[in-house]
Amino acid sequence: MQRRIFLWLGIFTVLAAGLRADEFKFPLKPNSVRFAVIGDMGTGDQPQYETAQQMLKARQAYPFDFAIMLGDNIYGSSKPVDFDHKFAVPYKPLIDAGVKFYASLGNHDNTNEIFYKSFNMNGESYYTYKKGNVHFFVLNSNYMDQKQLAWLETQLQSAGKTDWKVCYFHHPLYTSAKFHGPSLDLRQSLEPLFIKYGVDVVFSGHEHVYERVHPQHGVYYFTEGASGSLRPGNLTPSAITDKGFDTDRTFMLIEIAGDDMYFQTISRTGDTVDAGAIHRNIH
Repeated sequence: MQRRIFLWLGIFTVLAAGLRADEFKFPLKPNSVRFAVIGDMGTGDQPQYETAQQMLKARQAYPFDFAIMLGDNIYGSSKPVDFDHKFAVPYKPLIDAGVKFYASLGNHDNTNEIFYKSFNMNGESYYTYKKGNVHFFVLNSNYMDQKQLAWLETQLQSAGKTDWKVCYFHHPLYTSAKFHGPSLDLRQSLEPLFIKYGVDVVFSGHEHVYERVHPQHGVYYFTEGASGSLRPGNLTPSAITDKGFDTDRTFMLIEIAGDDMYFQTISRTGDTVDAGAIHRNIH
């Protein structure tokens, strides 16, 4: 059994004063796992490009190695020119710098995206990979059938007990956003497995806001669905909301070092809208 404690570090008390992205300092510990989180970004519109530029700026201070994608990667038409305009061009400087992108499918995505080389899905709509001491489990929340659930249980069961377990997929199990709301059917199917096998963190998109949910049964849930699309005023904070933001596009930066996970959420204009750390005590 493992116990997770949420820690607030002293620097975070100044967030209300408008902490800039370049004023936050990750530990940048040796051999840490560093990545970005984006969701619902594939619009091809100017705000997506501006958010991508902010990611590039952030990488100068925080050299993350890869990015996870929470679905709705390519809105609308998905012709080759759309993959360029809505992904390859806005993120080209990051791709050229060696940043790899690992996608999941959203409800607006064409299933043919699993074959797009730069999404690193290798022809599968759900898959797993490992970076350092972190196992990532990428799910297809559009079609959560028994075959996928059985696969997930097998993968979770075989993952190292001391490794971090991070799941990501499109539809949130918990959210205070009001346009779609939480996926209760998915929660019923997935949450027992998350609890049984000690999943640490879950990332989802779908709602075009940012929200950090108060831990549910020991699992931390983040919604990052505002990296390209936005529904201003869609978030109605509730008892489960620890932090929310719905007035601009955002992306997340994560560093996992040992038993600590540090996170920072940055707006399109470079403001830090949330930051913190999660510490695990493993017994």
